[in-house]
Amino acid sequence: MPNAFNFSASPFDCLDPDEQRLVRQHVDVAYFRAGETILELGSAPSHLFVIIKGFVSQLEGDEVLATCGPDDCFDGRGLVAGKVSHRFVAAEEVVAYQLAHQAVNELIASNAAFGALLFSDLGDKLSTLAQRQGRHELNSLTLARVEEAFVRPAPTVEAGLDVLSVVRLFQAERTANVLVRDSTRQPPRLGIFTTTGLQRAVLDGRPLDSLPVGELASFSLVTVRPDDLLGDAMALMLRSRVHRVVVMAGDEVRGILEALDLFSFLGNHSHLITVQIEQARDLAGLEQAAAQINRMISLLYRGGTRVALIAKLVQQLNLRLFERAWSMLAPPDLVANSCLFVMGSEGRGEQLLKTDQDNALVLRDGYLAPANLDALCQRFSEVLSRFGYPECPGGIMLSRPAWRGTVAEFSHRVRDWLMVPDAEKLMHLAIFMDAHAVCGDDRLLAEVQHSVHALSLDNEAALSRFASALDAFGESNSWLGRLFSLGDEARQLNLKKEGIFPLVHGVRSLALAGRLRETSTSARLQALVAQGALSAEMGDELLSSLQVFMGLKLKAGLAEWDKQRPISGAVDLAALSVLERDLLKDSLGVVKRFKAQLRHRFHLDALA
Repeated sequence: MPNAFNFSASPFDCLDPDEQRLVRQHVDVAYFRAGETILELGSAPSHLFVIIKGFVSQLEGDEVLATCGPDDCFDGRGLVAGKVSHRFVAAEEVVAYQLAHQAVNELIASNAAFGALLFSDLGDKLSTLAQRQGRHELNSLTLARVEEAFVRPAPTVEAGLDVLSVVRLFQAERTANVLVRDSTRQPPRLGIFTTTGLQRAVLDGRPLDSLPVGELASFSLVTVRPDDLLGDAMALMLRSRVHRVVVMAGDEVRGILEALDLFSFLGNHSHLITVQIEQARDLAGLEQAAAQINRMISLLYRGGTRVALIAKLVQQLNLRLFERAWSMLAPPDLVANSCLFVMGSEGRGEQLLKTDQDNALVLRDGYLAPANLDALCQRFSEVLSRFGYPECPGGIMLSRPAWRGTVAEFSHRVRDWLMVPDAEKLMHLAIFMDAHAVCGDDRLLAEVQHSVHALSLDNEAALSRFASALDAFGESNSWLGRLFSLGDEARQLNLKKEGIFPLVHGVRSLALAGRLRETSTSARLQALVAQGALSAEMGDELLSSLQVFMGLKLKAGLAEWDKQRPISGAVDLAALSVLERDLLKDSLGVVKRFKAQLRHRFHLDALA
């Protein structure tokens, strides 16, 4: 059969040459007129179809559940189950490959990944993909360049400086080595003095304040270039039996690459940024660390790291970055009598690339805030903007008076948000429900959160109003048509509006109804399943769908970041692979079913 069969499309991209040969031997081409039923509900399918040209609608009654386009395949699940669960109709003239049932069975038996990607549920598909990507992660990281890792500054001293002064420099610079320049030689030579040399200096017996560091320095430097591969730098360290190499661009010293930092880069990039944050002495130092976060995200994502893990690492880095920035700006007394907290996706631990700020400040009741509190809060927002976190268009920042206040004042505000049927207030409450303490006394935030849960108990009217924000962006089924429509505008899909927000807010609403204190969507789902408010199957599907949305949004955001464009959150549907489009359709379908469940639980149709 034709050699034109597209083996680069999922799930056929995981077949080996022998399996591809099997496909060619058992595939044929079929033609269907527009409106013709290809598979009838309840029938026993004899083939797996792979569309070459045209579109096929998957119907339940008169409702279109999904649309398949070129390179999409159907109905793998029907083949495995022995009967078709939906009707498949040619939406227009269709030309498709049809692969015999027996050949499909042989492929499933010989290739587990093929079977999982063909007919498994969303969670199994993602698990299979993670296993495939994980094999490439270490190889991808070792192909990174030395300059992409954390190259530490290299303090340089003259060979005549005494060892005691060098030890003081160790302490002041928080380092364990310095470069030593011997200017008595022509041309001058460069060496290194480390804590190993310090041990030799102590054993030497001479007073440290009169012992020249040049006598104990090693002038056999092991060097690498900034554009050398990290894998080569690692091999060089092992071969030379050293724990650090000097990074040099020609005759210019760029710094020192430590073995610990190199291995941390390969295992966990966040460690390097954490070190930079901890060692920063001022806001400029923190700004340098903040600038590395998007680069870390890009390397981890393109190396195959799971999106959920990246988000968790980003949350921890952001929290520590914000904590140190606030502590540098605010007096200790203010820090001790307040709680700085973040909200929204940052609070849930689901933010990846830097988007707008969502933060606030709650003060202890009776505490006399400093007179310059407003200026401090304004300065904090400005600093975060400088770090790459844009100001919130809606003004949800502690620099606005509405987002700072005492425990009593905040408690009154959130009660008002819950009880008054106003769309803006409902959104404020939704954002606050994800609050996560950054620094200060986290008990102050807990007091405000407790007041919300106490007020919402057994108040179905308030819960229904809160859940009604589910449709804050309007009811839309247009995504289905846009997956295959033409035109640049039609191909842009806002994943937050169409998928992430209804999923997250629906889970948040159930968590409020269930009196749960968890803030992340994954933790809420786990608790809701344990509570019986959600089935285990729905919980797994929602979590898998969230991972799909976050992954696609991150991929699109990184493409914009690479081109130095503002991160819009929109996904270009034309740029999706067949598998990504398949996962997106499955995930949006999960959200659609979830919204129907929420409408019944919170009686939302009665509010319309």
